[in-house]
Amino acid sequence: MITTDPLQLAWQLGLAAALAVFMGLAFEETYKSEDRSTPGGIRSFPMLALGGAMLFLIEPHYAVAFTAGLLVLAVWLYAALRTAREPDSTIMIPASNLIAYALGPMGLTQPTWLCVAVATVAVLLLGWRERLHSLTRQLPKDEVLTAGKFLILTGVVLPLVPHRPLVDFLPLTPYQVWLAVVAVCSLSYASYLIQKYVPFRDAALLPALFGGLYSSTATTIVLAKQQRDAGAARPELQAGIVAATAIMYVRLGIVILLFNPSLALTLAPALAGLFAVGAALAAFAWRGREKGAALGLEPTNPLQLPLALVFAALFIVISVASVWAKSAFGATGVFGLAALVGVTDIDPYVINVAQGVIHGLTSQALAAAVLIAASSNNVIKAIYTLSFGGARTRQAAILLALLAALGLGAAAYYIVAA
Repeated sequence: MITTDPLQLAWQLGLAAALAVFMGLAFEETYKSEDRSTPGGIRSFPMLALGGAMLFLIEPHYAVAFTAGLLVLAVWLYAALRTAREPDSTIMIPASNLIAYALGPMGLTQPTWLCVAVATVAVLLLGWRERLHSLTRQLPKDEVLTAGKFLILTGVVLPLVPHRPLVDFLPLTPYQVWLAVVAVCSLSYASYLIQKYVPFRDAALLPALFGGLYSSTATTIVLAKQQRDAGAARPELQAGIVAATAIMYVRLGIVILLFNPSLALTLAPALAGLFAVGAALAAFAWRGREKGAALGLEPTNPLQLPLALVFAALFIVISVASVWAKSAFGATGVFGLAALVGVTDIDPYVINVAQGVIHGLTSQALAAAVLIAASSNNVIKAIYTLSFGGARTRQAAILLALLAALGLGAAAYYIVAA
C-alpha cells in the first residue's frame, strides 16, 4: 500500500534513487570503463528508478502506465544494444536497467530490507563478474553435482516427508529421521567446503579439526595409517588424532543445540571441559613436530546418497533399540546401549537422545548417555589408532583413553546428579 505521508514518500523515493546510484557505480566500473555508449550507469539508473516510481504512482492499481514504460524501456534497450559500436550479447546490461527501473515501485510498496537486498545482490553480481566467471572454470563438475545432492536432501526430500509417527510404540516421525540426516550432512558439507576452498596461511592442525567435524573416527584411521607408512614417529600425526577427537565435542554440542537447547545447556560444561583438555593434549603432542610438518589430509565428499540412506536406517534401528532398552531396563539399559553404539557412529544415537525419542529420563541422565557414547567411541578410536598405526601411535592412543576416562567421570557425575 502506497503511503500518503509526504515525508515517508520522500524517504521511499530517496531510498530507491540512492540504491540505483549504488547500482550505477558498480555497473560503470564493470561495463563502461572502455565503452561509454553502453546503456545504463550512475545517472541513468536513478532516473529509471524515479521514472518507474512516477509511472507507478499515476495508476498503481493495474500499473498500466508502469507497464507501458517498461515496454518503452525494453524497446529502447534493444535498439541501443543493436546499434552499439561493439554489440554486447550479455543479458546483464538490460537486466541491470530493468532492475533499476523496478526499484522505484519496489521502494514504494516493499519493505526496506527487500529493496536493499535486491540492490546489494545486483551490485555483488556486477562487481564479481570476473571472479564468478573464473569460478566456473575452476570448479570441478563433481562439485556442482555435490551441491545438487545437498539441495535434494534439504530442499526436496525434507519438506515432503510426513510429520506423523508411522508406528504407535515409537515416537519418531519420518521428518525427524530425515532432519537428522540433513543436520549431520550440513555440518559435514560445510566442513568439506571450508577445507577445500578457503585458503589458510598456516594450516597446522586445521585439517584434523575439520576432519573431526566430519568424522573423528575416519580422521583417526587416516592419520594412523599415515603414521604406519611414515616409518618414524611423527608427533604432528598423533596431535592430529587427538585434535580430531577434541573437536568432536564441539560437533556434538552443535548437533544437540540444533535439536534440544536445554540438553545442550546441561552438557555445555562437560563438553567444553573435554574440548579444552583435548586441545591441551593435542598441543602437548604437537610440540615435538619438525618445523614445517603438515598433515596430509585431503577433504572427501561427505554427500553420498547411499551413505545418507544408511544413516537414516541406522537412526531408525537405534531409535527402536533405545525405546526397547528404556522400557526393558530403564536408565541402565539406555546407558548400556550408549556404550554399545559408541563403537559405531554415535551421531544417530546422540540425535535420538536430543530429539526426545527416549522418554522418562532427566536431562542429567540424557547428558550422561551422550558422554558414555562419546567415551566409548574414544576407546574404539584408541584401538583403531594402535591397530592401524602400530606402536608409534601409542601416545595418541593413551591420550584418547584419557579423554574416554574423563568423559566417563563426567557421565558419573551427571548420573549422581540425576
